[in-house]
Formats: sequence, C-alpha cells, structure tokens
Amino acid sequence: MDRYEFVSMKALVCEQFGLPENLSMKTLPLPVPNGQQVLIEVHACGVNFPDALIIQNKYQFKPQLPFAPGGEVAGRVVEVGSEVKHLSQGDLVFALTGWGGMAEYVVAESHKCMPVPEGMDMITAATTMYNFGTSLYALKQRAQLKKGEKLLVLGASGGVGLAAVQIGKQMGAHVVAAASSEEKLEICLQAGADETLNYSEQNLKEKAKAMTNGDGFDVIYDPVGDQYAEPAVRSLAWGGRYLVVGFAAGAPSAIRMNLPLLKGASIVGVFWGAFAQKQPKESKRNFEQILQWIQEGKVKQHIHKEYPLERGAQAIRDLMDRKVIGKNVVIID
Repeated sequence: MDRYEFVSMKALVCEQFGLPENLSMKTLPLPVPNGQQVLIEVHACGVNFPDALIIQNKYQFKPQLPFAPGGEVAGRVVEVGSEVKHLSQGDLVFALTGWGGMAEYVVAESHKCMPVPEGMDMITAATTMYNFGTSLYALKQRAQLKKGEKLLVLGASGGVGLAAVQIGKQMGAHVVAAASSEEKLEICLQAGADETLNYSEQNLKEKAKAMTNGDGFDVIYDPVGDQYAEPAVRSLAWGGRYLVVGFAAGAPSAIRMNLPLLKGASIVGVFWGAFAQKQPKESKRNFEQILQWIQEGKVKQHIHKEYPLERGAQAIRDLMDRKVIGKNVVIID
C-alpha cells in the first residue's frame, strides 16, 4: 500500500460523549499500525450494544476523543506491522477492534484478527465474533450447559439472544426463548427455540414455573437485566445458573442475595472480552467450533438491516430503541 496515496479517510466520529444523534461524518488521518497491529480496509461493521454505551462514556473501555464507534469488523488487510507473522497484505479478516470500526480504515491488534474462511461473505464475517463468541463462552465455559437441561434466553430476538438460542440447541438443551412481541418470538422459533415466552404480556415468574412444572430453569441467559432480573433468578431450578450477560433494558439490577442461597444457585458473570484476552487458546477453540457450525449451516446470523456508513448513527439508535431483531450491520462503500 502506498501511504502517500491514502492519507485520510471518512469516519463516523464521536467528538463529545452523548447519544447517536451527536455523531457526525468527518475526515480523519489514516491510522498507523504499530509492529503488532494491522491496518484493515473495512468492508462491514457489526453493530453491538457496547457501541451505544461507549459513545455515552458508560462502557468499561473509554477511548480518547475523538473516536469512531464500532468494535467488530470484516475487511481486507492493507498494511502489516513488522512483528506480525500470521497475516499478510490482502488477507480478508474479521477482527475485534473495541472501537474505530465505523470508518473506511481501522487499526486492529493482530492477535484479535482471524482469517475469513473461504466462501464466507463479509456481512456474516462482521456479525459473528461478538454475538456467537459471547453466547458460546456463556453457555459452555460459564454455565457448563448440559444436554437435556432447560435453558431460558431473555432478549432472545437480539443478536446475542438469537445466538444463544441456536447454540443452546446445538448443545442439546431444551430452549425457551423470551422476548417482547410475537413477531420477535416467531424469529426465535425459526432459529430453533422449543417454546416461547412473551414477557410483555405474560408474568415471567409464573409462566416460567408453569413451563417447567414448578422445577425452574437450569440456566437463564440474561442480556436484558432491569425489571426482569429478579423474577428470572426466582425462576431458577435448584443448582441453577443465572448468566449476567448485559443490561440492555437499563442499569444493573439489585438482586436479593437470599434467592441464590435458597436455590443453591449461582449468579455468573459473562465478560467475553476479558475471556478472549486472558484465555486466548480456549477462545480460539470456541471460534473454531462456531465457524464449523456456520459452515455446516447449523447456526446463522439474522441480519435485521444494512446501513451505509453515513447512517451508522441510525443503526445504533435503532438498536437502543429495541427495534432490531438479530443484528444491524454498517456497510462501508
């Protein structure tokens, strides 16, 4: 790549913390990779809930202003750091960047990049790592989900939720998908859910009790939080595991600690990003499993809508407003 030819790029930029409406298109200098990084020409960027948090300064990672949101991309390597051995210029990769992905180019740590398998399109590549990585880690390493166990997935029509429904089925669980509308629940059934629960119309605790003959769920996957957290914990079986995945409905919830005590249950945190960093070999094995399932047609991302870069802010806003079934993706032309 001739750096004198490409010295700037278009990006959707956060110049001050706030809502998606504060984001604006800007021209920025082309980023320069260090010895352990690569420069990627971005083709597509997945939209995830942390994108909504990071622009409001509510996420655990806090980039310096200005920055572009977007932590999950797929694209072509155009420059390789001097210490990088497993990637070459021209390789198609998917990568976790933390932020910066809603731009024409982004720098990524080389160990957070993986080659795109032959035959996989860029949209699938840009929407796989975060959702399926989180959900497999949650159900395999954290919950140790066993064949035949009962799994309840809250927010089941979202990106991580639909991934959890599909992975739960691949692991042999009886999966109940919970969401807020019949339209969303229909998508969950198409993804393989055995039963559904509409928590906008049904009492979560009472319906969960009826669905399990009073025994409760062995594992509850919760990326929603807020008012659903306590009734979910009350719906656990003896020895059950409640997975704290995220808080899409609001702030973290207060849960009475006598509840896990009485049920002999566990409240288990799911911080997939830290797992991928601290246990890279296990994380790599997880991705190999996910890619195998995708290539075999056993799991699939549900793309809600594609947005051009100029409408990336709207993609984040639609996610915040809970209008998205599956995953939004920003396409960089």
